[in-house]
Amino acid sequence: MPKNNQQKNIPRIHFIDEVRGFAVILMVAYHAFYTVGYIFGLELGRFLFVFFTPAEAFFAGVFIFICGISCRLSRNNLKRGALLLLVALAITLILKIVLPDEIILFGILHFLAVSILLFVPLRRLLNCIHPIAGIVACAALLLVTWWVPEYKGGFFGIKGLFSWPVPDTLKQPWLFPFGFGELQSADYFPILPWIFCFLGGSFVGVWAARRQLPAWMYRSRVPFLSVIGRHALIIYIVHQPVIYALCYIVSKIIQ
Repeated sequence: MPKNNQQKNIPRIHFIDEVRGFAVILMVAYHAFYTVGYIFGLELGRFLFVFFTPAEAFFAGVFIFICGISCRLSRNNLKRGALLLLVALAITLILKIVLPDEIILFGILHFLAVSILLFVPLRRLLNCIHPIAGIVACAALLLVTWWVPEYKGGFFGIKGLFSWPVPDTLKQPWLFPFGFGELQSADYFPILPWIFCFLGGSFVGVWAARRQLPAWMYRSRVPFLSVIGRHALIIYIVHQPVIYALCYIVSKIIQ
């Protein structure tokens, strides 16, 4: 059966949509806390943002992992990655003009776009790796590179067990997208370590493309979350301007 026909016959995996929808809600709330606390100066917003900061890696990781799965289901990853990159660059440009202090130089959309575009030439090589072996390798590499970004510590290894500092020669601004060096970015998801979360999802996506996921994943249980999950990109694009506008209106009313 031709590849495109296989992809057309893959049933909707509602569980993935619902998990992604739940992560969208968490993301919107987290960004709302930041806007309320740090842009509009409300102490409660700062408290909630700091309190929920440890959870950011979880729901961001969910987005990234599911995006990796989706790469196995997409008919045109090149087009998908290019369009996402244009959206990410447009957001950077708009923030540069409107809110330069909140500019995003390599946020989660930039990362996802680059990862999808990298997946295109790597796909044949990844196809040679058994999904279980790929998932195990990605999990190990994610752990080893988790502390690579400077703001996390700047070293390879597992904290408390073994580590090697990132060489000073790699700490260059132009290597910022890879996790080396430092630049100001309100949202930052470097290639290291997050690429291994993405690739781990792509190996799970092999089973999704073969329709080998458990049957319960194909049944819709929370349609509301499923709808949100299917429109995650649109929500990501519009949620910050909407949050900012609502906070601005409220701040003017209560003044």
